[in-house]
Parts: sequence; C-alpha cells; structure tokens
Amino acid sequence: MTISYPRLAARTLRFTLGIPRNVTVSPDGRTVRFIRTPDGVTRTGQLWEYDVATGAESVLVDPVALLGEEGEQLSAEEKSRRERSRESAAGLVGYDVDETGRWACFALSGRLWAVHLGAKAVHPLPSVGAVIDPHLDPTGRLIAYASGGALRVIDVGGRDEHAIVEPESATEVWGQAEFIAAEEMDRHRGFWWAPDGRSLLVERYDDAPVQTWHIADPEHPEREPVAQRYPAAGTSNAEVTLWHVDLDGNRTQIHWDLTYEYLGRVTWNPHGDPVIQVLSRDQKSSQILTVDVATGRTSVVRDLSDPAWVELSSAPRFAPDGSLVTVEDAAGWRRVLRDGAPVSPDGWQVRGLVEVFEDCVVTAASQEPTEVQIVRFGFDGAVTEITKGAAVHGAVIGGPTTVIIRSGLDAVGTTVVVHREDFESAPIKVLAEPAPHEPVVTLIAAGEHQLRTAVLFPSGHQPGSRRLPVLMDPYGGPHAQRVLASARAFLEAQWLADQGFCVIVSDGRGTPGRGHAWERAVLHELATVTLDDQVAALGAVAEAYPDDVDTTRVGITGWSYGGYLSALAVLKRPDVFHAAVAGAPVTEWRLYDTCYTERYLGDPRTQPEVYDRNSLLPLAPNLERPLMLIHGLADDNVVAAHTLQLSSALLAAGRAHTVLPLSGVTHMTPQEVVAENLKLLQVQFLKDHLGA
Repeated sequence: MTISYPRLAARTLRFTLGIPRNVTVSPDGRTVRFIRTPDGVTRTGQLWEYDVATGAESVLVDPVALLGEEGEQLSAEEKSRRERSRESAAGLVGYDVDETGRWACFALSGRLWAVHLGAKAVHPLPSVGAVIDPHLDPTGRLIAYASGGALRVIDVGGRDEHAIVEPESATEVWGQAEFIAAEEMDRHRGFWWAPDGRSLLVERYDDAPVQTWHIADPEHPEREPVAQRYPAAGTSNAEVTLWHVDLDGNRTQIHWDLTYEYLGRVTWNPHGDPVIQVLSRDQKSSQILTVDVATGRTSVVRDLSDPAWVELSSAPRFAPDGSLVTVEDAAGWRRVLRDGAPVSPDGWQVRGLVEVFEDCVVTAASQEPTEVQIVRFGFDGAVTEITKGAAVHGAVIGGPTTVIIRSGLDAVGTTVVVHREDFESAPIKVLAEPAPHEPVVTLIAAGEHQLRTAVLFPSGHQPGSRRLPVLMDPYGGPHAQRVLASARAFLEAQWLADQGFCVIVSDGRGTPGRGHAWERAVLHELATVTLDDQVAALGAVAEAYPDDVDTTRVGITGWSYGGYLSALAVLKRPDVFHAAVAGAPVTEWRLYDTCYTERYLGDPRTQPEVYDRNSLLPLAPNLERPLMLIHGLADDNVVAAHTLQLSSALLAAGRAHTVLPLSGVTHMTPQEVVAENLKLLQVQFLKDHLGA
C-alpha cells in the first residue's frame, strides 16, 4: 500500500525525525551529545553521545527502556509548554549537561532523571509533581526544576529534595516562562543558575490580572471547558518579576523601571554580573541592565529605542574580557555590537550569536536572505565565512570542536558534521526517512522590492506546454521566513505542484533577514503591505512564465498568519485571487495576544482605526470567491473564535463559505489521519474551484 505524501509528512514530522537535534558539545570538545529518534518514523527521542576521537555513537538514554509498558504520560503544563515551542516529538525533547561534563538531567513522563555520563548510568530521582524544565547547576552538584508553581532543588544523588520558592496563590508561578515570553519572545526558561551553583535568578509571574477565556470541546459536551488566562491585545498581561533566590529560599527582588513590562532576556555567565533585557509594553524602548544580586539593584548599560519597535535578538552577554556583546539594529543592519560599537560590517544581517570569544564572535548571518551562513566577526574587523553556498547552516561550538548542521538546495537531506582541527571532519548519522520526491525549485527576486520567491511546477512539466492554475502558498507575516535555500522546506510545495498547480511561495516585507526598514514596513499596515507583496510576486512570476501560468485561476492557501493572508486575499482582491483555503486564521486582531499584535498594530484602546483596517470582519460582505475556513477547536493560540466570528459575519452578509472544524486539534496538526485528510480536502477544494 502506497502511503500518501501528506500522511508520510505527518508521520515523519515533515521529515525531521531521525535528524540529530538539541546538539551540545562538551567544553573540552571531546564529546558531542544530541537527541535523535531511532529512525525516521518513531517520535520518541533518545539521548545519544558521539566520541569525537573515535567517531563512535552510543545511546545514553532510551525512554522506551526506562518507561516500559507504562509509556509516556504528559502533564497539562508540559503539553502547554510543548504547544508554545511547537514541539510534536515524544520521549526526550530536551536535556541539560553541567559544565564539568559529569552529569546530565532530563524530564520524562513528568519525572526527573539524572545520567552519570562517565558511567553511562541513568537513574530516576525523587521529585514532587510533574517535572518541568530541569537544569543542572554549572558545578554539577544540584538540579533545579519547576513543578506545581514552585521551583525545587535536589542533589544529583537524589538527596535533600525541597522547594526553594513556592506560590502563595493559584495564579502565581515560579521558575517558568509566562505565556507571552514563550509564545512571542522566544524565551522558554524561567530560572537561571549562578556560575557557582549557590543561587539562581528566578522568574515569578502572576496571572491574576489576565482575563480568563475558556476552550471548550464541543465533541465532548460532558467535559468542562478548559479555563485559560489569555492576554489579548489591549488587556492586562501577567505580572512578571525577577528574584535572586539562594538554596535556603532567601530571596531578593530585582528592581527595574516597571514601565518596561516585558522580561525579554536573562543571561548569567562567568564573565560578569547577570545581564537582563527588558522591553516596554509598546516595545518602542528597551533597556539592557546589569544586576547586583546582593541588593537587587540594576544599572542601565544600553538604552535602546525605535519609533516602530525594538527587536529582541540573542541574549546580551559578556565576553571573556568583560565587554558587553549584543545583537541590535544599527544603521539599517542587524549587527553584533561590542560595548555599543559595531563589530559586524555593512552587508551582513546577523541572525543570532553562536559563541563569544576573547577576540571574536561566531554568528549565524546572511548576505543573501535565502541563505544562512556561519560567520566569524573578529573584534579587529576581520570577517571569516566558516560556511558558504546555497544552504541554511547552524552551528554549535565546544572547545576546539564545531558541529555544523546544513540543509541545502542541492539535496533534500540534512547533514550534521563534526569539525576539529586535530581530527578529520566526520558526519553524525542522520536517520530521517528518504523523501518521496525531490523538489525542483527556482528562486527569483520578484518585483520592485526584490521579493525572494520560490516557483515550483509539476514534476516533468515542459515549459510552454500548458498554462497551469496558480497556487500561492505563503506565510507572509512577521517573524517567519518560508523562502530559504533548503530543499526540505519545499517538499510540500512540490507535492502541491504535482497536483496540477504552479506553486508560488513568496516572503514579503516584514519577514526576517532583510534589515530594519524591510521588517518595519508592515507597521500598522499588515493587511495592505503583506497582501500587496503577494500580488507583486504573482505578477512577477506571470511575467517570467507567461506560457506556463494562468492568472485567471489563482488560489491561495496558508496557516496562521498565512491563513489570515489567504482569507484577506479573496475578501480584498477578488480580481486577483479566485479561491482560498485559510487555516487557523487570525481574523480579528483584538482577539490575538498583546505582545505580537501591539508590536505591529499598537494599542487597540488608543488606535482602534488601525485594528479596524487590519481586521477581516468588516470585509465579510465583500466575499465573492470560494473560501474554506479551517480551525482546530482546541487551539489556545489563535482561538477558534477567530474563524467563528468571521463565519458569523459572512453568514450575516449572506455570503456562502465552507467551515471545517477540527475537534481536539490545537494550532498544530501532527495527527497522521487529520493531517492527511485535511490536506487532501484542501487540494480537492482548490481543484474544484480552479479547474486544476
């Protein structure tokens, strides 16, 4: 029996299972550790160890062996945490190693486990409640973990388990990132060990000010709706504070100007005091502060401002010489700065820091926005490209060893290669399932704004042989990039093309990797700018392939922001777009969260007109094209009310449309049967209405 592409993609988590992930390198560079599933279809991650000298791989932790027939059980808190990080795998999805290289720890099925790395011995530790996000202290003596709103500590040998801080109300939580930090600021941690392992910086948040929404399960009316604190645009956020806590529970609050409402970044490394970055509610101002843990006082070391918004990037940190290294927008480029002075030159958009050394920084950076290279920027001005070519690269460094992860246009697979000066470079095994087809993708720079755009035709299509219906397949919004020099990124797009379409994927203004002005072009104008750029990309492809595309048959499909853009396209530009499938769309920005929405549209209480002109609801009477709306009823990020409110507005306007509710499905759709049938139904809808 042949397995369909949509089912195979769901089964393999888009062909990511079997690829080494969560790679770490020991400080001496002798050992690489990583999580990898045993094959390309099993979701259970195992912890592996790679010996750099011998090239031998060995399993350190096998969750199946540890849990036996009992299997993995996840707490509600862990499920929520994985939803925030878009984690669909099982088994080990994270681990921590102390700086001495003696111990590792991890959470599995709500329990705490430790690994003696020298003996390769795994044992459970006594723990209370469901264990969340355990971390070893740098000296390898203690493990801290969050559970039940408290932060708890235990000796690696299993002795003296106790809480060092505990909640005093049902809405108070210690040691975990609040919803906004995890969902919108890419901060998933809530505590940070001191270098000496004798104290920690700990986040405390209180959700009491946040409104309560309810996520119901209509398929099971006997079940109580799930109460969720959701900070929608213009409403109150959680109250977030930071504390210095010692092992006896003595604590000191860290003080800063609380008009800077968001705690964005926290770093505590051996080269200086802790550094935090805070952000104002409107995100136009940010401060980078050093912390005196003894008194709780902070000192401003960098004051950042932007008339649109300040972008959070890699956490600020001290170099070994005591200088402060940051990633900031400066003179049109995202740069590495050292004590406020640029280190990276014009022409490079820095994506993030990999490592900071005495005389240089190693970064992920781009000149061509579809590529991500590993680049060393010396404090003396020297620039060394560690990687080159049409690919997306990542890196992890420990001592003299560097691990390079590469995904390119030349092949579908990902490679993970260990480099060390005194040894020949060697790959770590990748066990991913082979892709059932090779994408044939052409990248172009489209239109006035040189929009990076991918064009895919059906396999075997002969140029000029027939004019195909067009399917636009964007995300198209801020903070996400679809058009990258990675063949694996276009596997689904090629499958869609093979259903009889010319598929176009285009990154418009607002997407990452193109600089300050490019990203901020969407300020207050998400609907106008992002849709205009999709129209421009379509026009450029039609001009480049006049005998291969039929612009009288144009469909558009997308999920999340791409769903918003798809519905917007047929509501606002029915002269261009002839059918749309909108998955989990934001339809009314007042229903989306504070941090993301207010960054781009401001405060709805003071700028209601901005929200009105970016909402889909007022456009409902304009619908004259086929529109399918899809939404997971258990979605706690883009709640189902978005689709239901648009559907109600369409019904009130007498506009026919299709709604596909997904019972029990969140913002992700990893279930095989759901993912397969969902994709097949979308394609059939588009074929029916575009004549493909």
